[in-house]
Amino acid sequence: MSKFIVQGGEKLEGKIKLSGNKNSALKLIPAALLADTPTTLTNVPDISDVGVMLDLISRMGVNVVRHDHTVTIDPQGLSSFDPDPDLSAKFRASVVLAAPLLVRFGKAIVTPPGGDQIGERLLDTHFAMMQKMGVNIKRKDGRFYLDWKKKVATDIFLDEPSVTATEMGLMMASSMSQKIIIDDAATEPHVENLAQMLSGMGADISGIGSNVLAIKGGKLRGTEHRVCPDHIEGGTFAIAAAITGGKVEIEDFEAEKYPMILNYLGYMGVNYKASGNILTVLPSHLASSRGKFQTRPWPGFPTDLMSSFIVLATQTQGTVVCHDWMYEWRMFFVDDLISMGAKIFIADPHRVIVSGPTPLMSDRLFCKDIRAGISVILAALTANGRSEIENIEVVDRGYENIGERLRSLGAKIYEKNE
Repeated sequence: MSKFIVQGGEKLEGKIKLSGNKNSALKLIPAALLADTPTTLTNVPDISDVGVMLDLISRMGVNVVRHDHTVTIDPQGLSSFDPDPDLSAKFRASVVLAAPLLVRFGKAIVTPPGGDQIGERLLDTHFAMMQKMGVNIKRKDGRFYLDWKKKVATDIFLDEPSVTATEMGLMMASSMSQKIIIDDAATEPHVENLAQMLSGMGADISGIGSNVLAIKGGKLRGTEHRVCPDHIEGGTFAIAAAITGGKVEIEDFEAEKYPMILNYLGYMGVNYKASGNILTVLPSHLASSRGKFQTRPWPGFPTDLMSSFIVLATQTQGTVVCHDWMYEWRMFFVDDLISMGAKIFIADPHRVIVSGPTPLMSDRLFCKDIRAGISVILAALTANGRSEIENIEVVDRGYENIGERLRSLGAKIYEKNE
């Protein structure tokens, strides 16, 4: 077990380059299994979830060569449609492997995936989409057995704009020669990144970036593709700079793609300048100009940034409501912020009311999930005194070398192994 020791009160200053997008890499790796030749992915983040996914496909016969942030995946040796259940249970994205396995074998076995415990994360929309395409699904002994004997070329309207259902639908449709339309599709940057890769592999996909996708596929070939930058990490570093009063240049942040993130930062008084692919956060007088902030599907404010945004609210003048309608346990990490002195009222499982600015005190903290974990780290950066943060391994699932990268900006954060 490891912990972070954080001495708060230091301004963050300098330059930081964004890592590749976690949620993109975890879908591009399974998509590489659709091809008949190797695929090379660049800008792959060095995070533990990616390591587990690569280990998972390696155990199924796939040849994986990893060097720094580049991964080459040769799927020709793929020999199993049953991913290791213990590894599958470690993270949410393992369910995505069902799509390429159905394409390659006509069947797949799904272990209910693990990941962060932030609320109900059902597979209903995913399975409903697959059933419309002809997949038969049975549950036995706690696992799902999928069979795709007869492919059905049909247009699909998703029950909700589910990111994972959209991505799995894209993979399955890209294997079919008939045109398929996916309506009410998710439009997040990592969905767009996947569609671009599938196009590079030979699929004909129109409507990329919109909520209506038209796909006509067939035999796919390997390609070379770059994992898009992680906009959640970009927002996190911007918040870290703002709450510490520092000046940070964030490289590989394509500002024109993330208007709602920048809008919300601006509403909180964050002073920034966007030029090309660099976002510079300047010393700011943090004061809220509106009273309610809420998540919604892309291009709205992303749920994965709400925890960090709440930390920003504790350091911002005004009283605001932070509302995440998606996950009923997302807000429960705020008890750590309250113990540090934050003025937060938990209105219900989806909403908190934050009054600031409030000086935070150092404390012993615990990372409950990836996004809550990075949020208590942010809180410790601005707190007065020395904080100890346990269970930091969970943050490694989504943030590459976060301690080292924060130190490069002047943070006093050190890892201690026990």
